[in-house]
Amino acid sequence: MLSLSKPVNEFGKLDQCLSKYGTCFELCNEKQTVFSNDNHKGNTFVILSGAVSLWRGEHILVGIAQAPFIIGLSDGVMKNDMQYKLITEGNCAGYHLPSSQTINIIEKNNLWREAFCWLAWKNRIMELRDLELIGHNSYEQIRATLISMNEWDEELRFRIGVMNYIHQRTRISRSVVAEVLAALRKGGYIVMNKGKLVGITRLPSEY
Repeated sequence: MLSLSKPVNEFGKLDQCLSKYGTCFELCNEKQTVFSNDNHKGNTFVILSGAVSLWRGEHILVGIAQAPFIIGLSDGVMKNDMQYKLITEGNCAGYHLPSSQTINIIEKNNLWREAFCWLAWKNRIMELRDLELIGHNSYEQIRATLISMNEWDEELRFRIGVMNYIHQRTRISRSVVAEVLAALRKGGYIVMNKGKLVGITRLPSEY
């Protein structure tokens, strides 16, 4: 059974075959668009190093994706009109190729199981995000987001501002986010440095 851990073995098998046909890219600037439906429709993008923020539409931050990551894997099978884009969060490298070619490569190399595992994992991550945010009050959303940030590696945590990330991910006002973070810091529940999350001691279930 597929766990919530990223299916890196399956990714490796996909990458081994797809990378032979991909056009490589390497970006060194933060906040640079790697992928958007408007400019890269019908393409599969594979992120090999770095981290990217995944946005839906213009203003909804879905989350931060750390390499390895694939987007547009299934676009060669079903047209996707949902507007997504990937924005770099530091140095980022990978490659892209037409999604129709991706499907042909998967078919030729019998990689349907690997593709299914990756898409199933990605779908479950999106479901968990909805479970964390939909139907919960402001504190519960902030708490869930802090817990997810605490699972990032140290380098990424020290690069992403806590208040901005929570506001963009939840759309809770900055004043409310700032008030909750100040209370959690004062109570010794979280440790922050220059607006970045250092760690979590424990988070109360209610505010």
